[in-house]
Amino acid sequence: MDVFYATEFVLPLPAGHRFPMDKYRLLRDALARDPAYRLQQALPATAGELALVHTAAYIDAVECGTLSAAQQREIGFPWSPHLAKRARRSVGATIQAARAALAGQGVAANVAGGTHHAYADRGGGFCVFNDAAVAARLMQAEWGRRGPAARARPLRVAIIDLDVHQGNGTAAIFRDDPTVFTLSLHGAHNYPARKEPSDLDVALPDGCGDDAYLEALHGALEALQARFEPDLAIYLAGADVHEGDRLGRLRLSDDGVEARDRVVFEWLWQRRIPVALTMAGGYGHDIHTTVRVQQRTMAVALAYWRRWQAMAQSPHAA
Repeated sequence: MDVFYATEFVLPLPAGHRFPMDKYRLLRDALARDPAYRLQQALPATAGELALVHTAAYIDAVECGTLSAAQQREIGFPWSPHLAKRARRSVGATIQAARAALAGQGVAANVAGGTHHAYADRGGGFCVFNDAAVAARLMQAEWGRRGPAARARPLRVAIIDLDVHQGNGTAAIFRDDPTVFTLSLHGAHNYPARKEPSDLDVALPDGCGDDAYLEALHGALEALQARFEPDLAIYLAGADVHEGDRLGRLRLSDDGVEARDRVVFEWLWQRRIPVALTMAGGYGHDIHTTVRVQQRTMAVALAYWRRWQAMAQSPHAA
């Protein structure tokens, strides 16, 4: 399974910063021990690709280091050349995963990504550029170049956002866009304080556990099915719903998070919808807890990738 990463680009964060940057390297290293994952360093998104979503002024500010102090505080990271490089490659990883999924792989992944708090003209909440939004727009553009049949209708993308924090930037970017469906299942009282309306928002109470979460997820996917028929999904599989997360406020067990992932991948598989997986948030009291949860998500993705490969070899395979 194709897995893309940008772990060589580490942000020089001040001592005591609460963002667990090492989680990306630890996850990549864990996956590297299994030859079933084909790990590849992500290519950077180009300025033109970013401009499908982000304003030219904001792209230039990130690239040239002219973000204001207020903009840097909103993002949560100080500017550095590595910030700009990593942000581009994090977007590039989701682009490559989406492209691979659509090209017949069915499932591909970004070790990072899920930067759903970034708006068109600003970042926020540890998010610089919005990788899912840029990947969705670029896949739509590439779809349209396939010829008259593809141009007859746009590629329809579902962004299934199961990070514990509401996908405010993504919702704002695709507001009133009938070609992209934004679903956010999140903590009602968690960041951001001001939510943007997604196509479907499901707000969960603090302390929500496995059974209530899975019931809400099944209902959300039923509603998505009734309202939209995607050709591609981008899945934000946040580990911050886990009971061991210091920012999450929900109480999903290891098995509960895995069940969540299986519900999503099974729903997509039954409809033969290719999916690009991003890992989104994860802030465990113990960083190794976050990595363990994310490894299990990757293992679920790998199982469904194998189904796609079996189907390619035998179209009647289930």
